[in-house]
Amino acid sequence: MTTETAHRAGAAGNADGAGTWAVLLPAERYEAERLVHHDALELTGLTDVGRPRPGDRVAVLADAPPRLVALGRVTMPAQRHSEDPDDPQSPVEPETLVVAYTRRAFDEPVPADLLTLDGPVTALEPAAFRALADRLGPPPARRTWLVSLDLPIEADTPAEAVRLFWSYVQELGPRELPAFVAPSGDELAMQAFVLGAEANQDPEEDD
Repeated sequence: MTTETAHRAGAAGNADGAGTWAVLLPAERYEAERLVHHDALELTGLTDVGRPRPGDRVAVLADAPPRLVALGRVTMPAQRHSEDPDDPQSPVEPETLVVAYTRRAFDEPVPADLLTLDGPVTALEPAAFRALADRLGPPPARRTWLVSLDLPIEADTPAEAVRLFWSYVQELGPRELPAFVAPSGDELAMQAFVLGAEANQDPEEDD
C-alpha cells in the first residue's frame, strides 16, 4: 500500500466515519506510559498533514521491534497545568494530538512487525487496524491488588516523617523506588516492581 493510499484510507475510515491510524511512541514517552497510569496519550510536534481527527481510532505502537501497546480514540485536548513530565498534566500546546486510551497492553504487547510505518503517525487501512486490534484478544479480568511503598525515614515527629516520605516519592519516583504488589487476599504472592517491571529485592538471591 502506498503512503498516499494509506492516508486516504485512514482519513476515510469506516462506515461510522472514524479514520484508523498507527501512532509510534518515542522511546522516552513509551517509558513514561509504562511507569504511570494515564487516561490519555498526548503527543506534540506533529504536522497537520495526515493528522488524525477527533473520533478516529488509533493503534499505539512501540518501536524496535514494532509492537502494539494500546488502542484509543482521538479526542480534543483539555487545558491543564502541572510540571511533572512523567505524569503529563502539563499545559497542552497547540497542535497536540490527544488519544484517550480504550485498551492498554503495555505489560504484554503484541507484535506488529507486518506494518510499514512512514513516521510518527501513519494512516492504516481499516482492515489492517482491525486485524491488529484482534491480536490483543479479550481484556483480562480486573481484580483487586494491594500496592504498598515502605520507606524507613528518620524524623523528629510523625508529621515530619510523612512530609519527608512524600518528598522522597516525588524526587525518586517509580524509576528508583520499589513498589510492592500482591493480589488481595494473597499477600504471600507479593512482588516488587521498579521501572514498571518485576525486580528482585533479595540481595542474597543475587549472589
